[in-house]
Amino acid sequence: MKALIGITLLLFTFSASSSNDITFWDTPQHGGNSFNRLPPTQAYYEALRGYGATWVRLSYDKWKPADRDFLMGNADGYRTLQAADLATLKASIRRAHAAGLKVVIAPLSLPGMRWSQNNHNQFDDRIWQDKKYWQEAALFWRDLALALKDEPGIVAWNLVNEPAPEKQGKISEQASAEALKTWYQQQANTARNLPELYNQIIAAIRQVDATTPIMVDGGWYGSARGFSGWPAALNDKRVLYSFHMYEPYEFTSAPNARRKVPYEYPGMVTFGGKQVKWDAAAIDRWMSAPFVWAKQHGVPANRVVAGEFGCVRTLQGCKQWLSDVLTVLDKHNAHWAFYSFREDAWDAMDYELGKKSVPWSYWKAIDDNTPDTLERHSTEEFEPISRRLKQSL
Repeated sequence: MKALIGITLLLFTFSASSSNDITFWDTPQHGGNSFNRLPPTQAYYEALRGYGATWVRLSYDKWKPADRDFLMGNADGYRTLQAADLATLKASIRRAHAAGLKVVIAPLSLPGMRWSQNNHNQFDDRIWQDKKYWQEAALFWRDLALALKDEPGIVAWNLVNEPAPEKQGKISEQASAEALKTWYQQQANTARNLPELYNQIIAAIRQVDATTPIMVDGGWYGSARGFSGWPAALNDKRVLYSFHMYEPYEFTSAPNARRKVPYEYPGMVTFGGKQVKWDAAAIDRWMSAPFVWAKQHGVPANRVVAGEFGCVRTLQGCKQWLSDVLTVLDKHNAHWAFYSFREDAWDAMDYELGKKSVPWSYWKAIDDNTPDTLERHSTEEFEPISRRLKQSL
């Protein structure tokens, strides 16, 4: 009997440790982003898995916090994890696992970097000015990794969503790779040195968790060129490099939907202050940047992830844009997660709704902080994504 118990414990230990192994990312993994205002239900996760998704990129910053900021307590000065928030997050992770989904944890905020939508729509640049927040961010992530590393099904820590040390650093979002390289050389000893912040956080995580892969977004809000200025890959070998694709933003975004004459795709779109033709070839050129950088720095192509991509579903050409983006990702056999799945706070990129407007009840549920009861189903607008997800079933 003792031998049997010992074998059982050994198998349990192997199962817990192997669930967060880097080998999950050796083959293409396709999933969705969850940025909901309420912790997702079991049915939510089962619906995402039902389409064929293998992973969910889970953000919790819209959930009701016990204190000022969910899980962190207060981004103005981190002290300890909030126990009630941690219990809520663990319960959500377990629901995703029960549905058959792997989980990537993706905070929108760090100490000194509060997500703008939780910060009166003001960009928080403190972490890029003062390295005391680096120390707090490292402590936060060490505590979080220790608390969650044995939860089943976690396959990466995505250290923070869409960092932008460049935003107030006097460099254009459309800057060339060479300009970005020069800029990062100039920031080598400053708080705007994103790779070094990541190295510091990763070192803290590895004190308590040696195995869980790390996912990092590049600079300028995770731009495809976000890694282009980095002089080298990060120190840790279990790192995934994530970029986000919303270019051209003047087409894909909500402001375009409000224009009297919206931009269409393919077509001429304002980009970097000029009129630029955006089509499948232009998307391919733009999205090549992270794969080129990875090859130059000895990073395997299967360690590059498209962590987000999307366009407003009502725009003329959105379906074609999605198809062209996914065709590029297919070419690279890349991992990806679309934005977003059944978001209950913003319907613009909820492709299961097709092109129709949401009813008043959707907005009332937001005002009342009650669950979204709007029915979803596969649509023509969702087809470029759903067809590829199905291949994972």
